[in-house]
Amino acid sequence: MSEQDRYIPGVPCWIDTTQPDPRAAVAFYGDLFGWEFEDVMPPESPARYFIARIRGGDVAAVGSQPQGAPPAAVWNTYVWVADADETAAKVRAAGGRVLREPDDVGPWGRMAVFADPAGAVFCVWQAREHRGAAVVNEHASLNFNDLSTRDIDGARAFYGSVFGWELLEVGGGRMWALPGYGDFLEQRRPGMRENMAKMGAPERFEDVVASIRPIGDDQPDGISHWGVTFAVDDADAIAARAAELGGSVPVQPFDAPWVRMAVITDPQGATFTASKFVPENRSLGRSAGAAAGA
Repeated sequence: MSEQDRYIPGVPCWIDTTQPDPRAAVAFYGDLFGWEFEDVMPPESPARYFIARIRGGDVAAVGSQPQGAPPAAVWNTYVWVADADETAAKVRAAGGRVLREPDDVGPWGRMAVFADPAGAVFCVWQAREHRGAAVVNEHASLNFNDLSTRDIDGARAFYGSVFGWELLEVGGGRMWALPGYGDFLEQRRPGMRENMAKMGAPERFEDVVASIRPIGDDQPDGISHWGVTFAVDDADAIAARAAELGGSVPVQPFDAPWVRMAVITDPQGATFTASKFVPENRSLGRSAGAAAGA
């Protein structure tokens, strides 16, 4: 197994944000997270795509909006697949929609954009040269991909058919688990399971690939969507700095099981969650996290 083998099919592997003004977004996230950027598009291209890095490792990207897309900034989730075309067929068979047919993205890989039956949009990535995020689960990097949905049962059927995901009960809530993912992680990092057990992690947590949050009837304007959560060293400090940089904090920092988190919206409207790992919060009730909706 090489260092390049960081993902297996069915695991979220990459995130990017499409923005009306990508250069302004680069300035915001560069200041907020300390990311360094490289524009990988040719100078003559009308579109921009800035790869964000930490210590030289790819962590995320900021790009121009696709032509004809609504003028709204958003964070996008990409799931690793072995075959994007085969996945498109599975999406259609499971009742989803293909918003962008599979096509090649230079030498880097092949992608497609789908929507699940409830309307939540996500992407898939069939990797070639670009092998997904190299830095995760540390300050200023991706920690979780989160599905907020109005139809838990429908999501269970759809994502089970497309990716083989299972809904796992965790502390009164639910998360997406991919059978066999824990075995893959244990190969990469021997002793991972033992360390999780020592920390008191729930059973099968090593198989978790994403989270799921129900949208309740008390959220009439909430629409099903995928969001992203970044790990941070200090959720309060990140929320305060985001506001100073022109963003907003629709959900102020609060304590939830295992974490302290805040929901932040960048100056152009893309929303994300900033989460600090707090082991002392492991026993908090699930209701403490109900306000998070990024």
